[in-house]
Amino acid sequence: MTDVFSDFTVEKLPLSDWIEDGVGFLIEHFSVLTKVISKYTESGIDLVINGLLALPPWLLILFFMMIAWRLAGTRASVLTLFGLGLLWNLGLWKATMETLTMVLLATTVAVAIGIPLGIMAALSRTFYRLVMPVLDVMQTMPAFVYLIPAIPFFGLGAVSAIFATVIFAMPPSIRLTCLGIKQVPKELIEAADAFGSSKLQKLFKLQLPLATSTIMAGINQTIMLSLSMVVIAAMIGAGGLGGEVWKAIQRLQVGVGFEAGIGIVILAMILDRITQRVSKRNNLE
Repeated sequence: MTDVFSDFTVEKLPLSDWIEDGVGFLIEHFSVLTKVISKYTESGIDLVINGLLALPPWLLILFFMMIAWRLAGTRASVLTLFGLGLLWNLGLWKATMETLTMVLLATTVAVAIGIPLGIMAALSRTFYRLVMPVLDVMQTMPAFVYLIPAIPFFGLGAVSAIFATVIFAMPPSIRLTCLGIKQVPKELIEAADAFGSSKLQKLFKLQLPLATSTIMAGINQTIMLSLSMVVIAAMIGAGGLGGEVWKAIQRLQVGVGFEAGIGIVILAMILDRITQRVSKRNNLE
């Protein structure tokens, strides 16, 4: 019996070959287009960063402080003032502006794609069943894996980082948009139907307004995931605060690494406080 089972072997499933063939096909047919997109996108990113760096840091700090005060109140504005002031003092202003630009761009793209998909998942049971397993895979896949296919399509740099960040950070906006719409009380839906509301009227005048706080929670999570991924993407030349951490690792500069890490924490706290406050304000309204 032992000899029989010892002779029995199972061939390895060529999953890696299938994936490489699929990615190779996409690179062969679409890499020219993606490289053109990468070129113009990188130019736009550089333009935004250079525009921010052309302004005096103290003026930008006051501007961001006013935005935080308008959206989130006095505490958030004070945190913004002292947090960004510290980053300026530590000589991390350029890296902070690079990271902030990439995070906001990646978050904008992720939310612009994620919210419509979340609405579709909430309104269509078939689409919900299709998209949820995909989101499970996207959320459990190690973040480093997303960097691998980004490089052949977009090359090294910020564009590849943003592409990988959008894929990594999109699931919360889809899930929480879907959840927010599904949590709208059935009685209100039935009342809207009784008054003859169309599907679009119910969506834009009832479901989305009531789901705003949940959607904002999804946007908050998307921002936090974007920030974490942009830091990891420094491994492929994304720069920013993550680039400072990566340089410190390579040179074993503990103090420099902790300074950049503190900068990431400060930026995360500012963005988190603002989005949470906006979410609470919408919930109270």
